[in-house]
Amino acid sequence: MAFEIPDNLHPDCGPVAWMLGTWRGNGHGDYPTIDGFQFGQELIFTHDGRPFFHYFARSWIVDDNGEVVRNAALETGFLRCKPGEEPGEAKVELVLAHNTGFAEIWYGQAAGGKLEIVTDAVARTETAKEYAGGKRLYGNVEGDLLYAFDMTAMGQALQPHLWARLQRA
Repeated sequence: MAFEIPDNLHPDCGPVAWMLGTWRGNGHGDYPTIDGFQFGQELIFTHDGRPFFHYFARSWIVDDNGEVVRNAALETGFLRCKPGEEPGEAKVELVLAHNTGFAEIWYGQAAGGKLEIVTDAVARTETAKEYAGGKRLYGNVEGDLLYAFDMTAMGQALQPHLWARLQRA
C-alpha cells in the first residue's frame, strides 16, 4: 500500500512519518519467566500537525491456528520529536502508559526508516509485576513495520522478549 506524507505533518516528525497509520500483524514472545507465546497486534500512529504522534497498541494471544485465545497488552502514549543533529534525523521521546500498571519514559533517535529507543524511567503501581526497563527497535523493512522489544524484568538481565512483523492496514 502506498504511503503519502500528510500535508500538515510537523517537520520535526519527518524521520518517523513512515510510521503513521494503522499496522496489523503477528508476533512471538517469550522470556525466562514466561512460556513462549504467539500474538496478534494492532499499532496506530496518528497526528494533528503538532510535533508528536499519538500512539495506541493492543494485542491478543493466539493459538497455533491463529485463533484468539484472550486479550493481552494495551499501551498508549505520545511519540514526541525534535530535530536531530543531522538532516533527516530526529531525537525522540516516548511517554507510555500500560494497562498492566506501568508508565514509562523512553529516549532515542530516528533516521532512515529506523526508530531506536531505551527507557529512562519506569513507574509502576503496587499491583504491577516487577519491570525495570527495556529497549525497542522499530524498522521499515520492505514496507512492513518490524519491531523488537528487549526487557529487563523479574530479576532478569536485558534480553529479547517480543518481536513482530506488521503490515499497513
